[in-house]
Amino acid sequence: MINKETYKNKKAAYFTLGCKLNFAETSAFGSLLKDLGITPIKEGEQADICLVNTCTVTEVADKKCRQAIRKLVKEHPNAFVVVTGCYAQVDPAVIGHIDGVDLVLGSEQKASFLNYLGDLSKNEHTVVATSEMKNIHSFAAACDCGDRTRYFLKVQDGCDYFCTYCLIPYSRGRSRNAPIADLVHQVEEAVTKGAKEIVLTGVNTGDFGRTTNETFIDLLRALDEVKGVERYRISSIEPNLLTEEIIRFVAQSKHFMSHFHVPLQSGSDEVLQLMHRRYTTAFFAEKIAQIKHYLPDAFIGVDVIVGTNGETATHFEEAQQFIQTLDISQLHVFSYSERPGTQALKITPKVDPQVKHARSQCLLEISEEKRIAFYAAHKGLTMEVLVEGAKENSSIHHGHTYNYIRVEIEDENVVENTIHTVLLSDFNSDKSALMGTVVTASPTIEPKNRI
Repeated sequence: MINKETYKNKKAAYFTLGCKLNFAETSAFGSLLKDLGITPIKEGEQADICLVNTCTVTEVADKKCRQAIRKLVKEHPNAFVVVTGCYAQVDPAVIGHIDGVDLVLGSEQKASFLNYLGDLSKNEHTVVATSEMKNIHSFAAACDCGDRTRYFLKVQDGCDYFCTYCLIPYSRGRSRNAPIADLVHQVEEAVTKGAKEIVLTGVNTGDFGRTTNETFIDLLRALDEVKGVERYRISSIEPNLLTEEIIRFVAQSKHFMSHFHVPLQSGSDEVLQLMHRRYTTAFFAEKIAQIKHYLPDAFIGVDVIVGTNGETATHFEEAQQFIQTLDISQLHVFSYSERPGTQALKITPKVDPQVKHARSQCLLEISEEKRIAFYAAHKGLTMEVLVEGAKENSSIHHGHTYNYIRVEIEDENVVENTIHTVLLSDFNSDKSALMGTVVTASPTIEPKNRI
C-alpha cells in the first residue's frame, strides 16, 4: 500500500526523448505521480524526483539520453533519478553506471514503476530492474496530454516484425495491447478532463488485437461512438496493415481525421528486401492512391530512412524518383544508425556519413516542396481549426485543420482547446503555417471532403 503522505508536496522533473508513445507514457507517469501529490517543478525549483524516458532508435538518441541524465543529475543533485524507456531496456548497465542514477526500469517493470520509488531517498547503489525480451508481457496504460492540448492514447506496444535495422522488438518486446473496453473507458475519462483530440499511438498500431482476439477496425468503431471526442488521429500505421476497410471507415467517420502517417522506409524494392519490410513499392503506391481515392484532401506523412547498409547510389536514385511520384504531403527523413544486435550489421556496403547527410538533405527538399504545395492548395478555404496554444507573450495562436494543416491565428479572443471556423490566407513568414482569420460562416468544405 502506497502512503501518499510520503510524497505530499514533492516536486518532479521529466525529460522525454523519442516517439509519441514515449511522450504518452511520460504523461501517464506524471499523472500517477500527481495523484500521489507530486507536482511538476516550476522554473528555479529543485526536484525531488527526476524521470527520464529514453529512446534508442539511433546512436545519437543514446548519446542525448546520457546527456539528459547527467544534466538532470547536475541540476537536481538530491533528486531520486529514475531512467526507463527503450535505451534503459537494451543497455541498462551503461545507464546504471552514470553517477546519480538511482533506478533503471525495463519495459516490463515500468507498468508498476510506483512500487520501486520507496520514500525517494537516494540509493547507495543503482537499482537495475529489467527482464529479457521473452519476459516482457505487461502493458503500461497511457492516455494523457501532459502540458499539451492533444491527448495520446496508447493502444498497442511491442512489435513482431523484426526489421533488420530495428531494435524495437528487443527494447519493447512482442506485440500486445489493452482490451477495447479498457481503451474506451480511458477515452471517456479523457473527455471528462476536456479532451477534444486524441491520437492513437503504438509501436505497431495496426497490429492491435493480438493479445485480446480483437481487431484494429473494431477498436476504431468503438472509439468513434464515444461521446464528446471531436477528433481522432491514427499515428504511424504499417502499409500492409492499413486496409481498404480502415480507409473507408475513416472516410465515413465523423471523428477520425483525414490524416495518415505511413512508413515507407525506402523507395527501392531491393533495399526494402534487405530491411525485411513486408511490401513492395508498387503496393505502397497503390495504398497511397487508395487513401486519395476515398479522402482526396488527406494529409499523408511518410517515414523514410536514408543510408542503410546496402543502399547504393542507384538504390537511392530509384527511391528519390519513386517518392517524387507519390501524392503525399510530407516526409519524415531519418539517417540510418547502426544498432547493436540487429541483422543489418551483416549487410554491406556501408554508407559514408557525408553521403547519408547529402541524401537526407535531398529528401528534405522534396518533403518541403510537397508540404508547401499541399498547404497552398487550401489557401482561400474556410476550415475548422482546433487551437492548441499560443506564442509566449503574443496574441498569435496555432492549431491544425482536420487534415493537419498548421494554422496561425492572430486574435486575442481565441482560446486554447476550442474549435473555430477559420478563413485560410497566405503563408506565415517562414512558410511553416498558413495564416487564418476567425469567421462566423460555416466551412466551405465538409470535413474530409468525401468523394
